[in-house]
Amino acid sequence: MAKLKKTARKTASAKNPNLQDQAERLSKNLGESAQQVWLAGVGAFGRAQAEGTKLFESLVKEGLSLEQITRKVAGGKVEAVRDVVENKVGQARGRASDTWDRLEKVFEERVQRALRRLEVPSREDLSALIDRVDSLNGELRKLGGQAAPRKPVKKAPAAPRKAPAKKAAPVKKAARKSDK
Repeated sequence: MAKLKKTARKTASAKNPNLQDQAERLSKNLGESAQQVWLAGVGAFGRAQAEGTKLFESLVKEGLSLEQITRKVAGGKVEAVRDVVENKVGQARGRASDTWDRLEKVFEERVQRALRRLEVPSREDLSALIDRVDSLNGELRKLGGQAAPRKPVKKAPAAPRKAPAKKAAPVKKAARKSDK
């Protein structure tokens, strides 16, 4: 079968000597085209390097002018938005402050009710008691039993501190005498 293919090629090229020439011309044209594409790419690269700096600078100038135009247009809008935002934030702060005030008032009222249920004297009760003690001291002085002048009441500390617990000294075991 291999012989059959070889003979078919020989007979085709023998019949068409022009076909070999066409193939060679086509190969030569493809090589020249590839060379031209390569040279065009190298030329484009060279031009891009030479003109790239100029192009970059012109793009920067164009960008600056567009930025200035955008800032002019947006400038007024930014101030308007800023004013609206500040207004809304102020309103929100006011509402939050009112909410905290109401919450604080509710908390104070509930604490006061709990203290009354536990029969803890209020500030007014203590003031009335102090006034009453002072008036009784005054009456005692008049009767002749000179009571010592009243000293200002000091607040008790929040929680008394406990001294750290001391470790007990380890008990030494008596050495055992071994029975021999």
